[in-house]
Amino acid sequence: MPAKEKRFFGSSVIPFRLVFVMWLSFSIEFFYHIDLGFLGIKPRTVEGLIGIFTAPLIHGDYMHLLSNTVPLLFLGTILFFFYERIGAIVFFRCYFITNLLVWIFSPRLSYHIGASGLIYGLAAFLICYGILKQDFVSLFVSAFVFFVYGGIFLAGILPSDPRISWESHLAGALVGILTAFNLAQKRRN
Repeated sequence: MPAKEKRFFGSSVIPFRLVFVMWLSFSIEFFYHIDLGFLGIKPRTVEGLIGIFTAPLIHGDYMHLLSNTVPLLFLGTILFFFYERIGAIVFFRCYFITNLLVWIFSPRLSYHIGASGLIYGLAAFLICYGILKQDFVSLFVSAFVFFVYGGIFLAGILPSDPRISWESHLAGALVGILTAFNLAQKRRN
């Protein structure tokens, strides 16, 4: 297998593993008729702390899961392919810090589930980091991600549907942007 193909498949390992666990969790819910929603983030409650680790693995229905699967695979693979040295840091921050911010600041005390906060974080990072880094490949990645996700990205951080955790979207976007600034600044020093 050529080195580029090997690197591409290697870049998709973490996103594929996460998506596998998401589908496994959904399958357990579906086939055993179990509601795992209690594993979501319930802001400022002790029982909601577990959601910081598990909320991205839990989805409300098939369409929710599918709408998180494709962007997570796409954006995660792009992240690890083009930024393999910092990909794990970005992924970790967008996963955990986003969920922690939702737990701390969300005004709604209902459970927040799904991987969209992580997705918004990855998209925001890829867009901002490319602009800050200003080399051809990074700018191309930035422009491409903005072209594909820019419209839904901007609309999703505002409250619209009470069933959608816009708080996760906003927190993810903020974490992605701040991570891009932080890592771009470190790369310059």
